[in-house]
Order: sequence, then structure tokens, then C-alpha cells
Amino acid sequence: MDSTAQAEATRTEDTSGADDLAYDVFSRQCPSRGTLEHVTGRWGALTLGALHDGSFRFNELRRRVDGVSEKMLSQTLHALERDGLVHREAQPTNPPRVDYRLTPLGREIADRLMNLIQFVEGRMDGVLEARERYDGLAAGGR
Repeated sequence: MDSTAQAEATRTEDTSGADDLAYDVFSRQCPSRGTLEHVTGRWGALTLGALHDGSFRFNELRRRVDGVSEKMLSQTLHALERDGLVHREAQPTNPPRVDYRLTPLGREIADRLMNLIQFVEGRMDGVLEARERYDGLAAGGR
């Protein structure tokens, strides 16, 4: 997107003709920053990516997101649910059954996130080669 299009995307015009700033993730006070952190943080991204495959119970999701603690997964799911990205459905059974799935907004975000994940996975050979070169230079004192 060119700079003119970016400027137009970050401004909206109300009916009185006055310009209002839209959400700006680069601003410390902008609420979009928190959501971006929830989506792009390690556990948020992995949780959204796992839920991209369908609905999961908590322990199924914990096994799918290898390495996440119960506490961290719970906090992540709460944040994503609060942001409207994940739907939590508790069924009144004994024992209680709770399923998590993406909302339509969560699905849109997860689709984009999966494109990034697949892109990164597809470029890992180059990343690993770059790491080897860097580590070799660092070991040699640069």
C-alpha cells in the first residue's frame, strides 16, 4: 500500500467533514495494540493457529499447543475470548464439557495468521542457514 492509501486507511471522515483518527496500533493508548499483542504473542498465535483446525476441548487444545502450561493457555483463551476472537461453550454435563472455537472475526485473523505461519515454515531452510552464518561470525569475533 502506498503512503497515500495508508494515510486514507488511517483516517475516517464523519458526516460533518471533520477528520477523526482511526485506531493506530503505534499509539501507546490505542486499544488495538493489546489485541495485536494477544494475536501475535507466542501462545496467542499458536492457540489461534490450533483453533483454525476446528473446535477443541481445553486439554485437547493444550496437547495441540505443545509446551503451553495450563495457566498460560487459560489466560490466553480468556484474552482471546474477551477480544471476540474465541467462543467458549460450556455444556451442562457431568463432568462439565467446555469447547473452544474461533468466532467469525477469529477465523479471519487465523486465516491470515496461518498464511504467515506457512510462509515462515516454508522459508526455514534459509533461516537456519542464516543462523549458522551468524553464529559462525559471532564465534569468530566478527
